Amino acid sequence: MNIKNKSIQELDQLCKEIREKILDVVSKNGGHLSSTLGATELIVAMHKVFDSKKDPFIFDVSHQSYAHKLLTDRWEEFDTLRQFDGLCGYTKPSESEDDYFVAGHSSTSISLGVGAAKAIALKGEQNSRIPVVMIGDGSMTAGMVYEALNELGDRKYPMVIILNDNEMSIAKPIGALSRMLSSAMASPFYQRFKKTTESFVDNFGEGAHYIAKRMEESLKLITPGMMFEEMGINYIGPVDGHNLEQLIDIFTTAKEMGKPVIIHAQTIKGKGYEIAEGKEEKWHGVGPFELSDGHSLKKSSAKSATQIYTEALMHLADKDEKIVGATAAMPSGTGLSALMEKFPQRFWDVAIAEQHAVTSMAALAKEGFKPFCTIYSTFLQRGYDQVIHDTCLMDLPVVFALDRAGIVGEDGETHQGVFDISFLRAVPNMTLFAPRDEKSFHQAMGFAAEYDHPCSLRYPRGSFFECDLPESQPFVLAKSQLLRSSEGDVLFIGYGNGVGRAYATAKELEQDVALLDLRFVKPLDVEMLRTLAQKHKKWFVFSDSSKMGGVGSAILEFLADEQITDVMLKSFEYEDSFITHGNTKLVEESLGLLPEQLAKRVKELI
Repeated sequence: MNIKNKSIQELDQLCKEIREKILDVVSKNGGHLSSTLGATELIVAMHKVFDSKKDPFIFDVSHQSYAHKLLTDRWEEFDTLRQFDGLCGYTKPSESEDDYFVAGHSSTSISLGVGAAKAIALKGEQNSRIPVVMIGDGSMTAGMVYEALNELGDRKYPMVIILNDNEMSIAKPIGALSRMLSSAMASPFYQRFKKTTESFVDNFGEGAHYIAKRMEESLKLITPGMMFEEMGINYIGPVDGHNLEQLIDIFTTAKEMGKPVIIHAQTIKGKGYEIAEGKEEKWHGVGPFELSDGHSLKKSSAKSATQIYTEALMHLADKDEKIVGATAAMPSGTGLSALMEKFPQRFWDVAIAEQHAVTSMAALAKEGFKPFCTIYSTFLQRGYDQVIHDTCLMDLPVVFALDRAGIVGEDGETHQGVFDISFLRAVPNMTLFAPRDEKSFHQAMGFAAEYDHPCSLRYPRGSFFECDLPESQPFVLAKSQLLRSSEGDVLFIGYGNGVGRAYATAKELEQDVALLDLRFVKPLDVEMLRTLAQKHKKWFVFSDSSKMGGVGSAILEFLADEQITDVMLKSFEYEDSFITHGNTKLVEESLGLLPEQLAKRVKELI
């Protein structure tokens, strides 16, 4: 969609139409809502001033990029947002040439911008291309942002950074004056005057230069941008992130400055949909809802694993004041909100700072506390060195509670929780285990609370598979539970939610098979596995995790170490590829992982 020649009035109307389209689609498909509604004018102004065909448009996390998708020839296709084989909920270069980079995790955008700026400089394209970065204020809590800003301020590559601030507030007396001064500083007149004055003052020596600089700094002291200016990055703001005419003028000025510029734009979350306006976390990411009143259309379902985790941790924290915990900007998603409310001095949201979350919990463990570091499986990837260096190296008893382990559905490749077993199993002193249902989850949490070493337990998004199996026994280190014995040759080995998948597959198979709840993938129950290897020669592994380095790999290592050569093992874990977005059942069907599909594969193999 070419909007270069549209008037302000036409662009204002376009913003309204974009919001209506977003609301219509997200209310049906689910998705990110409040932040993307708030960013509409910013994105329209970006497309008015810059060119996404040549200027790298880099969206941090990119959950706020829906308007960008609509402006780049995806209006009709937008109805398929987050659907299997449809548009991704994040930027994706394979989907459109206007999407510069894949994004789903936070705080990468400015580093990408610096890299793009270096490439532009090396190609000699500074006069025709400029990186344009949009980053939310929440992403500014991560250290990677400041690593990038530090280099950018030193090297002075031309770049425009749009800070979409929908959380911070400015006191009214200071804010009004600050906005007035910022608007003046953003004007072409001021920028030309500043450049001319700098050249003029330079001719009169250091004294005059010092006085002029102090005068400018005295104005900037009452704006929030002093930190950025001190890092060597020009600051404009705060500005009204919903005033299109002002945004276009400011973006044009920033584009022509030939320097790194950060534009601090204040927006309202949920802008244009009154029910969602404000800071309510529940409107950040939503399932399908009734547009007229905002009520969720999600049908009632079995208790989620996250709810069970909250109940179990609350029970433990009530009994033991040494139990503490942290999450990284996902208190409601990880179920920690209730604990933060009841125990505000013991449970913390540390913002988007997974590295800090892990290391701070390690220090608490050293001081005699029992930390539960509660993070989505996909986000623990960001704190991997801290798991190794700050936790396991000193054998500190931090519990890593990994929510959203396995396929997460519509969020897709960047959020699938598939790698945690593979990357944690390699770390010395780490113990890995998983519950299969509600009772076993409570027992696993009890074990974790008493365990005096680093450990990790994983659990799925949504509810566990429903199983009619023997009651779970208390967790004991490196001990599995044989749920069903058999005189036949086939053994199903389930891990975590994989136990339910194995059970459902066995029902489809209509054949007598033994079923083992592995429970611990590190350390393995070698005694049980030795015994079963004597009786069953065809083993099938079920786990919602990557095959490479996963549960099947661990068991194959055991078989090799024991020199057991007469057991055939087949793992139904995920193959070595990134898993697409879409309804979880449709994704699993595409991977051949539905119980009826697995039963057919087992029949073929036996």
